[in-house]
Parts: sequence; structure tokens; C-alpha cells
Amino acid sequence: MDFKPAVETCLREKYVDFTGRAMRSEFWWFVLFIFIVSAILSLIDGALFSGVMGEIGPLSAIFSLITLIPAIAVTARRLHDVGRTGWWQLLFFLPVIGFLVILYWTVQKGTDGSNDYGADPLAGAVAA
Repeated sequence: MDFKPAVETCLREKYVDFTGRAMRSEFWWFVLFIFIVSAILSLIDGALFSGVMGEIGPLSAIFSLITLIPAIAVTARRLHDVGRTGWWQLLFFLPVIGFLVILYWTVQKGTDGSNDYGADPLAGAVAA
């Protein structure tokens, strides 16, 4: 999956879909999209609203609210792909350790074949 289809999948087709599985490319392209747009909006907020560094501007805040649920949903689907429940995202509340554990799971290859959360999203994909 490429950049544009991954972002469209997360923002249109599966905006609040916490079921099924997401392959690594879908997850990481969406993370990259959020990172790039957040950086651009932070620069615009700084230029337009002359806020103090470190403060969230209105454009960044609105974008964060819009992408919060899809980000949680795609992370849940990514965890499903490695055989974990989406509830493991609660580890984010453990400042450093939680982030590292979730990062480790999201970079892992997904389970081959079906698992408890659905069919393998790569089953029909051509090997690269």
C-alpha cells in the first residue's frame, strides 16, 4: 500500500473501524502523514498566531482532534495484525516503556494467514 491509499483508507473507509487488521505500510504511511501535516500546521500556527514555542496553535489542535480517532483505530488494527488486542494501546500511559513496547509491536511482521482478528491483509498482495 502506498501513501495516498493508506491515508484514504484511514480517513475515509476505516475512520472509526477498530476491527480487522492493518498491514505495516498502511500504519506507517498514516503515521508519516500525521507527522508531516502536524509539522506544517505548527509552522503555520507559529507564523499566523505568533504563539510561544511549545504551545499548540488552533490549526494543530483541530488537526489533532480530527485525526485522533483514526490514529487509535489504525493502531488497534495494526496490533490485531500481530495478534494483540487493541487495548494494548493503554500502554501509552506508561511514558517511555509503553511507547517502546507499542513501537516494537508495530514494526513486527504481521501474523501469516488468518488470526483471531481476521484474514491476512497481505494474502492477496503481490510479494515485493
